[in-house]
Amino acid sequence: MINTSLCYIEKDNCYLMLHRVKKENDYNKDKWIGIGGKFEETESPEDCVKREVLEETGLTLISAEYRGIVTFVSTDKGQTYSEFMHLFWSNDFSGNLLECDEGNLEWVEKSKMNDLPHWEGDEIFLDLLDKKVPFFSLKLIYKDGILLEHHLNTLKK
Repeated sequence: MINTSLCYIEKDNCYLMLHRVKKENDYNKDKWIGIGGKFEETESPEDCVKREVLEETGLTLISAEYRGIVTFVSTDKGQTYSEFMHLFWSNDFSGNLLECDEGNLEWVEKSKMNDLPHWEGDEIFLDLLDKKVPFFSLKLIYKDGILLEHHLNTLKK
């Protein structure tokens, strides 16, 4: 099971999105995703998200909210891939955007997010982020790129 971080950085009712168009054999090819990547040895989710945001965007996260964990399971051509995606949100950052070697960075209005090519399950957790749902666990199950089912658990007070 791979661990990754994913951060949705918000400014002026827009999210900073990465259009994945630059890498060959990219599992996210042509999709629009948040900022993040795989954990390095000994990293915590917070360490990973800070490093990935800096590496991919040039921005320094001053603070970020750890909002949920997404269990992503995908079967394509008989091969199963799974990851724990640690989901963050932030509007507290500094610095200037740099060129990203994985794709094109662009501020996208939140209302237009679902019009872009993306993983269908992203709509579920983006809605949870927008509604400021407390920490949640979401499991997304895909087959050949199609979302088959999802399971959502939220903390109750």
